[in-house]
Amino acid sequence: MKNYSLNINGKTMEVKADADTPLLWVLRDEAKLVGTKYGCGIGACGACTVHIEGSAVRSCSLPIEAIADKKITTIEGLSTDGTHRIQKAWKAIDVPQCGYCQAGQMMSAAALLDENPNPSDEEIDRAMAGNICRCGTYLRIKEAIKKA
Repeated sequence: MKNYSLNINGKTMEVKADADTPLLWVLRDEAKLVGTKYGCGIGACGACTVHIEGSAVRSCSLPIEAIADKKITTIEGLSTDGTHRIQKAWKAIDVPQCGYCQAGQMMSAAALLDENPNPSDEEIDRAMAGNICRCGTYLRIKEAIKKA
C-alpha cells in the first residue's frame, strides 16, 4: 500500500491504496463519490467514465498509480448544482430511462463539447461509441448533446 495525494473535483484527498487499484474503487470506496458506476470492469461500457485532465477515461481499468498527479473530475464535480450545460440539456430532453449509464454518458459528452462545442452527428457518434445504454436512449442522448 502506498499513499497518494489526489486532486478530485478541485479538492485534494489523501488515500492509501495498492498501485494497481483501479481509480473507480478509490473514487467509490475511499472518496465516497458513488456517481461513477461500475459496469463491466474492462473499460468497454463507459459507465465508469470520468475526466482526467479534461479527457474522458474509463476509471475501472485505470490504476491509481497512473493518475496520482493529475486532475480528476467525476460527475459530482461537473457542477455542484446541476447547472452544467450537459446536465441542463439532459434534464430538458428527459434523457435517462433507468439512469445507470447516464453519469458516464454525460462525462463523455462534456469532454466532447469542451473539445468541440458544435460537433457533427458523426463526431458525436464517434465520441459516444464507447458508452453503452441498456435502455437505448441514444437518440435522446444525441439530441441533448446538440442542445447543450
